[in-house]
Amino acid sequence: MTGETETRSGFVALIGATNAGKSTLVNRLVGAKVSIVSHKVQTTRAIVRGIAIHEQTQIVFMDTPGIFKPRRRLDRAMVTSAWGGAKDADIILLLIDSERGLKGDVEKILEGLKDVKQPKILALNKVDRVKPEVLLKLAGDANEQVEFEQTFMISATSGSGCDALMNYLAKALPAGPWYYPEDQISDLPMRQLAAEITREKLFLRLHQELPYSSHVETEKWEERKDGSVRIEQVIYVERDSQKKIALGKNGEAIKAISMNARKEISEILEQPVHLFLFVKVRENWGDDPERYREMGLDYSS
Repeated sequence: MTGETETRSGFVALIGATNAGKSTLVNRLVGAKVSIVSHKVQTTRAIVRGIAIHEQTQIVFMDTPGIFKPRRRLDRAMVTSAWGGAKDADIILLLIDSERGLKGDVEKILEGLKDVKQPKILALNKVDRVKPEVLLKLAGDANEQVEFEQTFMISATSGSGCDALMNYLAKALPAGPWYYPEDQISDLPMRQLAAEITREKLFLRLHQELPYSSHVETEKWEERKDGSVRIEQVIYVERDSQKKIALGKNGEAIKAISMNARKEISEILEQPVHLFLFVKVRENWGDDPERYREMGLDYSS
C-alpha cells in the first residue's frame, strides 16, 4: 500500500460553537459527504468520523457536536460527547466563525481548552467575509488565551486555505499504520448515514417551522434481487402539531424530503433506492435512553 515510505495516522477532533462550519469542513477535507449540514444549530448530535488520505497519512477527522450552554438532557449529552471526542484525539482543531468572533460560546470553549493537554491548532473560518485586520486581531486574541501550535485562515465552503491545513496535519500526526482500509471514508454504518441524510433534508426543508426535537431512524433495509434497495425510515416528533408540519399540506413536505433524501442516498450507494418515510409521534423521546444509544450518546450525561 505504501512501499518503503513511512505511514502516519491519527485522530483530529474538530470542536467549536454551533454552526461554526465543522461539518462543512469535514466534508471538504474528506472529499465526500460524511456529515450532514443544515442552517439549524446543533445539527450534529454525536461524533462522526470522516477519513481522509493525504500523502502517506491517514487523517481521521472527528466531527463533534457544537459546544454551547446546555439546557436539557440531550444538550448535555451532546456537549459531553464533544469534549470527550476532543480528549481522545491526537490533535484538537478549534474552528471559529470569523464573522462571529470570540463571543459567547467561543469564550467558554477557549477557557475549557486551557485544561486540555493535546496539541491544539486554530482555524478561522469564512475568512473571505472578514477584513484582514479583523482576522489578525481575532487570531492574536485567541492565541493570547490558548497556546495554539498553528493558526490557519480558511474557507470551508470554497476550500481556501484547506491545502495548507492538510499539509500540516499530514506531518504533525504520529508515525504508525493506518486505522481503516484505504477506500473507507467514514465509520458510520450505512443505515445510520441514510437516516442522517433524511434528517438533513428534514431540517433544510423545515428548519424554521419544525422544532429541533425530531429524530430519524432506519427501521428496515432490504437488498432486492433487481439491485435496488428498499429503505423504511421513521421520523419521530414529540407532538401531533409537529407531525402535521413534517407531513405538510397534502403531504407535500414529506414527499419533497423523501425525494431529496432518496436521490442523495442513491448517489452514495450507487444503486436505485426505494425510500418510504413515516412520521410518528413519540412524546419526550429526548428522555428515552434507547434513542441516546441509537445516536451514540451517553444518556447519563
